Amino acid sequence: MYKRFRKQLDGIISARGEPKGSNSGLEHVPLFEPQRHLRLLTFNIQVGISTSSYRHYLTRSWQHFLPHRNRIQNLDRIASLLRNYDVVALQECDGGSLRSGHINQVQYLAEAAGIPYWHQQLNRNLGQIAQHSNGLLSRFRPLDVKEYKLPGRLPGRGAIVARYGTEEDPLVLVMMHLALSKSAQQRQLGFISELISKYRHVVLMGDMNAHAEQLLTQTPLKDTDLIPLPDSAHSFPSWRPEKALDHILVSPSLQIRNSEVVSYPMSDHLPIAMDIALPDGYLEKF
Repeated sequence: MYKRFRKQLDGIISARGEPKGSNSGLEHVPLFEPQRHLRLLTFNIQVGISTSSYRHYLTRSWQHFLPHRNRIQNLDRIASLLRNYDVVALQECDGGSLRSGHINQVQYLAEAAGIPYWHQQLNRNLGQIAQHSNGLLSRFRPLDVKEYKLPGRLPGRGAIVARYGTEEDPLVLVMMHLALSKSAQQRQLGFISELISKYRHVVLMGDMNAHAEQLLTQTPLKDTDLIPLPDSAHSFPSWRPEKALDHILVSPSLQIRNSEVVSYPMSDHLPIAMDIALPDGYLEKF
């Protein structure tokens, strides 16, 4: 698998091992014409490192800097899960550095999962050492996709905003990875709250490094009407989940048909899934 994919990447990797493109383009992506629902997933993949105990943070820490032969197999296992979803938010991806074998992991997962549209946001560029990134995978063609650098004392956090449907009343999906610092989270969520303030149908997805109750009562998100998963939806650490750090928050107009923490321990976080129904009459606009 690794050798085959490296040949495919020869034309898009520069001499320094950096991806020239950050998305797949929209030529072969189906229009946004889903049925009555969308299957969503958010997953912090920890650059393809499998972690199943606290000691692995020490014994496998070198994998954050150097390649490892099992990383591709781990990505293939993750891709087999992603095949079941329509829109996927990815955190802690590598955009093509030494540690990933110069493979853009967002692109790799999209192609391995058979998802036609992908977008990589490079948030912290350490050249050959690491290309810290967020990712969006989508089965449907978005109206547009925009990147935002999130505020904070330390740079390197970002959000991807994808809009679907119509300009007049779009479905807005915001994918993010928030800082650990509570003060930075306040600033970042203030920025996000302004971005979504004018929209009716909103989904926030990602690793937010805080519990839902805190997010919706002690941050600028308290001024929204977003609906969370139960605070018992623990996703971290994956081998003994005790904290609800990964979230999908939705507007009341988007009915939650099903939601769950997916028992798929390929990272130090578990993925979060949600099936949402689109508003009554929404599809009639297409």
